[in-house]
Parts: sequence; structure tokens; C-alpha cells
Amino acid sequence: MNRRKQVGYMKKLIVVLVLLCILTVSGCDKTESTAEIPKPTNTLIQKTPLVVFAAGSLIIPFHELEIAFEKQYPEIDVLAEYHGSIQVMRHVTEMHHQIDVVATADSNLIPMLMYAVDDPETGLPYANWYINFGTNRLALAYTDRSNYTEQINRENWAEILSKPDVVFGLSDPRFDAAGYRSLMAFALQEDYLGQYGLFKNMFNDQFKTPITLFREDELALIIVPEILDTNPAGHVLMRGASIQLIALLESGDIDYAFEYESVIKQHGLSYLILDDRVNLGSFDAVDLYDNVEVKLDFQRFQSVDPQFIGEPIRYGITIPTNAIHSDAATLFIEFLLSDTGREILLENQQPMFETYSVDGYENMPENLKNILTP
Repeated sequence: MNRRKQVGYMKKLIVVLVLLCILTVSGCDKTESTAEIPKPTNTLIQKTPLVVFAAGSLIIPFHELEIAFEKQYPEIDVLAEYHGSIQVMRHVTEMHHQIDVVATADSNLIPMLMYAVDDPETGLPYANWYINFGTNRLALAYTDRSNYTEQINRENWAEILSKPDVVFGLSDPRFDAAGYRSLMAFALQEDYLGQYGLFKNMFNDQFKTPITLFREDELALIIVPEILDTNPAGHVLMRGASIQLIALLESGDIDYAFEYESVIKQHGLSYLILDDRVNLGSFDAVDLYDNVEVKLDFQRFQSVDPQFIGEPIRYGITIPTNAIHSDAATLFIEFLLSDTGREILLENQQPMFETYSVDGYENMPENLKNILTP
């Protein structure tokens, strides 16, 4: 390369280097730059967590309710858990969890186990009001794998279930309303047929410590022991909640189980409709149902002695007094009782009352008072 071309090349190189330095300085030294830096936008919404504990039979309808509710109230995040109805109560009163909404398949559990127990933090009862919002009927669920499906009927089902080659699924009556209602169904069937050995034939030798039935005059008293372990040689299989028996039915591990009619329909199972004098779903049979009582013979709860008297099934809902997000809880219950909420539950086979009865109306949030009557 000749000298002239070398000089020209060096000039071009110097110019390029100068331009690179200028660009580097303007890009890195932000104190000298007059360009406006765009600020990051925070698109995340801080949601209110709404903790809902409900009976297992409400899983499907409440899941659909949750989706619709969160669509209407995107600032609220529903955190739902499902257990046997008594276990739901224990999470509040025994484990002292701060739950915003409690929904149970037996509304009587609310005054029995929440009114009667005080929160040690506040000295107030865990609840002082509730709403009866739904009902149901007990039915006997089975599948095409179950034994004796061609023979079973309203009159002989107790005899069929007591056969040693029939595996019966029972939800634990110590934790689940469907469990103690299943025991009631046997006692009510005895009354219906006038055959007073059906309960004993079914449950004799099925538990290491027996469940016993005592009769005095017209009253049938069923005693459930503190320790309730099934006999491995028996034909009763027990789980903590009735919803857990669905998978055992579908897999063929059990032949029959008492379930709520809504749950049976949701899962497409076959079922036997029980007589109204037995199914705990008829308000015309109140005088028959209340002749049966289940007593839990232990102090699992700190200050109450649970006894359950037979009566038509009522679902109840309340907001515990120690709820953290009571305003959001009120919105959830309002939504449940609205036309939209009613439609969602009915579409998912969960029966709703035409009008909602209330206990403790004077203690309810004002927004709920405005849509309900005492």
C-alpha cells in the first residue's frame, strides 16, 4: 500500500473509532443522556386470598362457583379445601385455622361445634349465625361391577349389604356427616320394615370395637366408639369422607356405598333410591327421622359432646368470627345465594332451598341481612 493510501485508511479508521466512542459513552453513561428511560409497568394484581373449607359433597358445584366468582371478582383468589363435615369444623375449632367461609353438609354442626366453642384469641364463639342454603337425599350407589344389582331393592338392601361377599364402603361417622347418616339409614330401615335385626346383622364383627344400637321405646340410639378400626376379615371398608368412596366404587374395590344423590349424579353412578322414610331427604318424615340418634362416645372435641339427631338434610354456611377476609367472604356467600350461584349449583345437581332460612340473623353482616329475612 502506498503512503497516500495509508494516510487515507488511517483517517477513516480514526473517524470510525471516534464514532464508536461517542456511541459507547452515550449508551453507557446515563447521567449524560437526556433520553427518557421507560418505567416498567407492574401488571400483577395483589389478590385477596379467600380461604373456603367445605364438605366433600360440594367439590364439583363449588369448583364451578369458584370459577364464576373469580371472573366477577378478579381481585379475589378462592383457596378451597374439602373434607368430611365434622373435619371441616375441627379445622376451625380444634386446629384454630383462620378460615373465611365454612360450608357443611349438616348445618346443625355449626351451632353444635362452633357456637359452643370460644376462640382463645378473642374469647368469642367461632360462629354466631348460619344460613341453610341447600338440601339432599341419601341414596345407595353402585356400579355394574357390584354384586346382586339385579336383586337389590328398597326392601332388601340391608340384607344384601350384610352378605359376606358384598363389600360395603362407609365414610367415617366420627368425621363425616354422610357417615353417621349411613348408620341412621339402617336404623330407619328397621323401623320402616319392622325388622329389628338389620343393623346388627350388618355391623356385627365388622369393627374391633363395635358400633352398637340400643332401642328404648321408639328411640334408636347408635353409639360410635372413640377407636373405630375395621376388622380385616370383615366386609366393611371405611374412609374419612364419603367422597373418597367414589374412586373405590369406580375401581370395583367396593360394591355399595351411601352417597348423597347429587354426588352420585355428578359422577354418573348407578343408585338405588331409598324410601322417603329412610333417605333423610323428606321434610314430611321429620317425626320418623328424629327417632334415631347417633352419639360419638369420646371427647375428640374440647368442650362439646356431639350427638346427631335424625332430621332432613340441610347444608349450612357461615363466616367464622376469626376470619381474616370477612368482606370477601360476604361477597362469596352473596354470590352463592344469587340467581347466578343458584343456577350453577342446580346445574351441578346440588339442590337449593327456594327460600333460605337463617339462624342468628341479628349477627350477620349487613350485606347479607339485606338479601335475607329473619
